[in-house]
Amino acid sequence: EDNTAGSVEWQQTDLYRFFALVFAPPTPACFNFLSQPSARTALLDLWKRLKCEGEFPGFEWFASYELYESAYIALFDVGVPEPPVPLFESAHDKSHPAPEIALENTYFYEVLGLKSDPSRAVPDYLVTQLEFLAALRYTCEHTSEESTAVSLARAETEFLERHLLNWVPTAKAKLDRTHAPGFPVLMTLLVQFLSRRHMGAACCRPERCRQP
Repeated sequence: EDNTAGSVEWQQTDLYRFFALVFAPPTPACFNFLSQPSARTALLDLWKRLKCEGEFPGFEWFASYELYESAYIALFDVGVPEPPVPLFESAHDKSHPAPEIALENTYFYEVLGLKSDPSRAVPDYLVTQLEFLAALRYTCEHTSEESTAVSLARAETEFLERHLLNWVPTAKAKLDRTHAPGFPVLMTLLVQFLSRRHMGAACCRPERCRQP
């Protein structure tokens, strides 16, 4: 509820939803949050909590909403033949046809009875994938059935391995080469978080597992 960067309690924050927010299409709320002077300190804290390699590179954000919006579009939405860093899996995984990748994502979503909205995004869109994982993790941690928790934890591990970790590190490498403000640091944090969740997803029960 408190949207000041200096007040972030990362241990209590659903990082799947946090990264879905910062990589979603631009909003004033996201811009204002990351524009705060305390955002750098908050992200430094997250860098340490996730045990990222190397020194924190600092965090430079955009001076205006218009610059943020135009940079987002230029990086993730527009380009010939495609944007520099498309935020959907099939743009980076060329080993499978795009319809096959979309269909497999859809199969995972059906585990929770969820469907992606084709009018807003393709099923293998980063934000859709992260929102699914947030719902999966929440359901896993709040079920009273041990067998259900184990099954959902296995689904999280498999989805991370087959999808997010199959393409997000490649997107990170492309993003690093752009030398854009802000976004490369956020993507580095995302990749590290996904890797740590993949290692710890088998321990999904709330009394035994806490998010990094």
